[in-house]
Amino acid sequence: MSFGVFMHKDGSIYDDIPEVHYQFPKPYLSRAQKMVGDWIVYREPVKLPQSKGFFAVAKVERIIPDPDISDRYRALIEPGSYLPFEPTVPHIVDGLPVERDLANAQAAVRPLSNSDFARIIALGLPVDDTLPRVGDAEPLDRVGDERTPYEIERPLVQSLVNRPFRDRAFRRAVLHAYDGRCAVTGWRLVNGGGRLEAEAAHIRPVEHGGPDSTRNGLALSGTAHWMFDRGLICVSDDHEIMIHRKVNDRAGVEAIINPTGRLIAPQREADRPHPQFLRWHRDFHAFTA
Repeated sequence: MSFGVFMHKDGSIYDDIPEVHYQFPKPYLSRAQKMVGDWIVYREPVKLPQSKGFFAVAKVERIIPDPDISDRYRALIEPGSYLPFEPTVPHIVDGLPVERDLANAQAAVRPLSNSDFARIIALGLPVDDTLPRVGDAEPLDRVGDERTPYEIERPLVQSLVNRPFRDRAFRRAVLHAYDGRCAVTGWRLVNGGGRLEAEAAHIRPVEHGGPDSTRNGLALSGTAHWMFDRGLICVSDDHEIMIHRKVNDRAGVEAIINPTGRLIAPQREADRPHPQFLRWHRDFHAFTA
C-alpha cells in the first residue's frame, strides 16, 4: 500500500465524483491498485485557470472495472473518508513545490511519498479546534514549523478518521466556502468575539452515509439548520428553497428566507451543493411543498 495523488478536473471527460469514485484509464491500473486501502490526495492540474491545487484527502476502498466504459476503472472511495482541505494547498509554497518527490508530475495517478503526504496534510487541515476569527489571515505555510512531521507515522493517519477532527475540518471548509453567510437567510452574523453565527450542516448526514464534503454541506443559521434537519425546508436541484406544506407558521418561515427565495451558494461551482445530496434530503423527508 502507498499514498497517492489523483488528478481531477471538473467537467473533464472522466466521470468523477471525488467523494464517491474516481474514474481512470487502464494504463494507470497497476499503479492505482497499490493505493487500495490507503490514502490519496486530490489535486487540480497546474495549468487549470485559478487552480486550487490540492483540495481533499480520501481513502481508496477498492477498484472495479467501470460499469459504463470498457478499458476504464473506478477507484471507489471508502465511505466517510473524504475530507476537504481548507485552505486548499497551492502547488507552490515559498517558491518550492509542495509535492517534491516527483517521479512523473504529469501522471493523473501517481504515488506520493510519506513526507509529501505529511506536508500536504499539515497545510490543508486545521491543527486547532477553533474557527478563524473574522479577518484573520489564513496560515498558508505551516511546513516550517518544527512540529510538522515530514516523515509521517501511521498513527498520525488515524486523525483522518477521528470524528471530532473531521467535524472541525468540515465546519471550517463549509463556512469558508459560504463566507460565513447562511445560505437560507443571507445573514452573516458575528458575535462580539468575532465568531461567526452560521453553522455547517450536512445535507445527507454522516450517519446516513453522507460525506464530509463541501458539496454535501450548507452554511446555515441555527434556526435554518434546525428546520433543514427536520425537513421543514428543502432545496430543489436548481437551489429554490421550498417550505413543507405541514409547516404551521409559513409566513414566519418565509420572512427569514432571503429575498431571492433561493440558496445563496458559493461562487465556485465545485463548492455548491451536489444535486444527488439535495435529492436524497428531499426523498428522506418525503418532502411535499
